Amino acid sequence: MSLDTQLEAATSEYQRLQKELSDAIEARQRLDSQFQENEVVQKEFKLLKDDANIFKLIGPVLVKQDKSEATTNVNKRLDYIRSEIKRVETQLADLSEKSEKKKFEVCR
Repeated sequence: MSLDTQLEAATSEYQRLQKELSDAIEARQRLDSQFQENEVVQKEFKLLKDDANIFKLIGPVLVKQDKSEATTNVNKRLDYIRSEIKRVETQLADLSEKSEKKKFEVCR
């Protein structure tokens, strides 16, 4: 394989890794936003009385939910988002490392 071909292959691989890294960063930002929104909901639920009316939007319809069910759902959602954040953080670290190695390879 010629040097030009090797450089071209390494460059395209580096660009692919950069795209994946960018996508992972966007995913992390979305998860942060969702986490913050759900934390706000969780705090609001703590301020409500046990007999408060809580409604959940399902499609175009508001459906009544009891507080314990709604609180459980929000807590489960927060746990899920935490696990997704950990997964994306691992992916980000892996992609960053691979990207740096490929960058070094391209620059040599």
